[in-house]
Amino acid sequence: MRSNCVAVLDVRSGGVCAIVGSRGVNNTFIIKSKYECAYDGFAEGEFIDEESFISAVRDVVRSTLTAGNGVKKFFIGVPGEFIKLLTVDKVLGFQSAKKITGADCRLLVDASVPDCGDDYRIIRHSNVYFVLSDKRKVINPVGETSDGLQGKTCFYACKTAFTSAVNKAFSKFGGIAEINFIPSDYAQAIYLVEEEKRDECAVLFDFGYISSSYSVVCGNGLLYNESFSIGVGHVAFYLMTELDIPYEVAKSLLSVVNLNAKEKLNSIEECVYEGKTYSFSTAKLRDIIREGLDGVCETIEECRRNFSGKNTDNKPLLVTGEGIKVIRGAVDHIAGRLVRGVEIVTPKVPYYDKPHFSSQLSLLHIALGDEN
Repeated sequence: MRSNCVAVLDVRSGGVCAIVGSRGVNNTFIIKSKYECAYDGFAEGEFIDEESFISAVRDVVRSTLTAGNGVKKFFIGVPGEFIKLLTVDKVLGFQSAKKITGADCRLLVDASVPDCGDDYRIIRHSNVYFVLSDKRKVINPVGETSDGLQGKTCFYACKTAFTSAVNKAFSKFGGIAEINFIPSDYAQAIYLVEEEKRDECAVLFDFGYISSSYSVVCGNGLLYNESFSIGVGHVAFYLMTELDIPYEVAKSLLSVVNLNAKEKLNSIEECVYEGKTYSFSTAKLRDIIREGLDGVCETIEECRRNFSGKNTDNKPLLVTGEGIKVIRGAVDHIAGRLVRGVEIVTPKVPYYDKPHFSSQLSLLHIALGDEN
């Protein structure tokens, strides 16, 4: 592959996407190829059908290799349901005050590595912040003078069941010499959340299809990360059960109702599926969708209560993911239900400035940084 290109596999709960891209001007991206494939997804930290996942990965990787670009390495995004976040505080003392070097930072991290158990393996670490002897918190201590160095480090441990499934999928392609894993929630936090907001802590919610994630971002890492098997697909499922309709009809109706619109009292929505017409009151559909979203809001609120660190109640909820684009008016409903500010965050690049592209470009951003 050309030295300025990377290949990324974005694993979502509704599908996988393989992208080959490079850095463009003004922090944009040049996409060389992109292939997507749906599969059965995952829930509760396990693939619903592992063979379905493996088949989907092989499909998009095969298409990527056929397209050329000389791909020899892939960066794999790991969803939050397969990640265990471990944060460690460690102190490194010096005999006297000295200028901090990169080697000192690496020594501190090496001394902080935790035991993650047999079912997980650490795939990455990131430094939340460092503390100098004068009690100053800094993101990068290199060049500072101190007689000691304290650091809070995040370690991201991935389920070996996930890495094994990925390795099995790639075993068919002898030309791939290297596979690297990147925690998707970490990638989105670093790429989507501005550095100034990360310095003061920020809250990021990735509203997915079957699985969603709630993260508290600080510095260059995550202080809290919780994934749960609730997404926009579950709202569609709730609509399906309440109205006793096929799931495909529920998905179609979910995408046409605007929770903020004020239609006439007799307004209806229709969907034709397999020769049959389904008609429902717009007001009734809106009420059911809101009830489905309330379940998502309750889980977000539970995550807020479970985080025992810095108070984030005054921070806006930064939302991204495919779920936000499906339900029109979802942001306003979530904001009203949680009684807090809610902001959509997306990649700041033309055409790709949509929430469903967030994980793809976030992984591409981190992978390009790793390559450089």
